Amino acid sequence: MPTTSDLEPTDTIKTEWERLDERFTIGGDRTVQRLFTGGAWLEGPQWFAAGRYLVFSDIPNNRILRWDETTNQVGVFRNASGYTNGHTIDNQGRLVSCEHGGRRVSRTEFDGSVITLADNLGGKRLNSPNDVVVARDGSIYFSDPAYGIDTDYEGFAAESEIGACHLFRISPDGELSIAADDFDRPNGLAFTPDESQLLVVDSERGHIRSFDYADGKLSGGDVVIENSGGADGIRFDNQGRLWTATHEGLRIYTPELEPIGKLHLPEIASNLSFGGAKLNQVFITATTSLYTLRVNATGAR
Repeated sequence: MPTTSDLEPTDTIKTEWERLDERFTIGGDRTVQRLFTGGAWLEGPQWFAAGRYLVFSDIPNNRILRWDETTNQVGVFRNASGYTNGHTIDNQGRLVSCEHGGRRVSRTEFDGSVITLADNLGGKRLNSPNDVVVARDGSIYFSDPAYGIDTDYEGFAAESEIGACHLFRISPDGELSIAADDFDRPNGLAFTPDESQLLVVDSERGHIRSFDYADGKLSGGDVVIENSGGADGIRFDNQGRLWTATHEGLRIYTPELEPIGKLHLPEIASNLSFGGAKLNQVFITATTSLYTLRVNATGAR
């Protein structure tokens, strides 16, 4: 298994923005810093403001890594990790994770113990939970494609017990239900800043859908971005612009979901997270490496 990296801050590449529309005003650092390399397929970056650190998954190597802002070092947060993929933080500040290997959504308690939030529906095991978000009312939404059971590379090869790939909801009282059942491979998901909509990537179909969200229920589900460029993880900034991790790097859209710009990277990007003291630092997991830069935009809170 690769060891963690001790890369210095001088390991940088020139920032390469591509402007697609005159409304594109994103800028910031003139270089992109590579904080870590040596992973197999990195995913799930999540910023912890209280600890000033970022956790992210190295799925095939079955570990969660942690970058510490105060030391600029990367170490192992959890090994083995259940082939963890996506992460988020709940309303109490606890880590919520999607585990391919455990075929579950888990939560890390403040004392470090890990509990299961959902692993089956009516006795049938989930496929391999992929990405997750938490609503203000405490509802948890997660995607459940079959990437972790397709082969042994990102989990354990197995047949799907559910027989399809759904978007799920865990209610505030812990009840699991299907939120939407007409996906091929649901993947990244994110609420708009006002939480009126939930956007969900369908990786197999190469598009992004938008669901109206109110009173803990989803409706609609129209395709709002036809060609996502291989989008995986997605996030919103506080201006309502959508940021997507794609095969090229990052692609950025207006609040009306019109493409306006790109950030090119030397590797396929899987996911991103806003962090730092001002939430203006973008962390990007891209195949083998973790990249970061500060921008003149702020992540949605």
